[in-house]
Amino acid sequence: MAARGRMFRRFFASTRGVAAIEFAFLFPVLLLLLLAGIDGGRAVAISMKVRSAAYVVDAIANQYPSIDDNSMATILGASATVLAPYPSGPVTVTLSQIQIASGGAATVSWSDTLNGTARSQGSSITIPANLTPSSNPKTCASFPCYVLLGEVTYTYTPMFGHFITGPINLSDKIYVTPRNVVCIQRNGVPATC
Repeated sequence: MAARGRMFRRFFASTRGVAAIEFAFLFPVLLLLLLAGIDGGRAVAISMKVRSAAYVVDAIANQYPSIDDNSMATILGASATVLAPYPSGPVTVTLSQIQIASGGAATVSWSDTLNGTARSQGSSITIPANLTPSSNPKTCASFPCYVLLGEVTYTYTPMFGHFITGPINLSDKIYVTPRNVVCIQRNGVPATC
């Protein structure tokens, strides 16, 4: 019995293997932090690319006086180039021209989309307060005035945390004014600006 007691005391007093046991307890937590960091980093990178894609779509479109179907396909397709190396399958890109009346009412002049549903022509839209004529007379020197709205939505599916968070929708939208004309015609719509 005494020998067995000494063996138990030696076992409990021993410090050999403590590091391996501590590592076995901490390894799952460290692995989880690593995988969450990878997913979080990818989400931030894609979010920045979504913002850039919205800007690029607007920046390209605002240089055209008139946009036909081929040009529109090229403009909307530019978003895939911006989003590379990430897949462009889960992206929705919408480009719309918004007409702002003197009272601040905004309606959709025309709209096109890639992988989504375009806004209905003539439907009303809420614009930011800084685009209304009363808050920013420089936006609209004469009425009606027009702005382009570029919207990009990306459904990000985490590589490792999908079972925890599920897909995450990243989106951004940017308003710009046409650069060289008052409004941009889309297949002849609007015919007069």
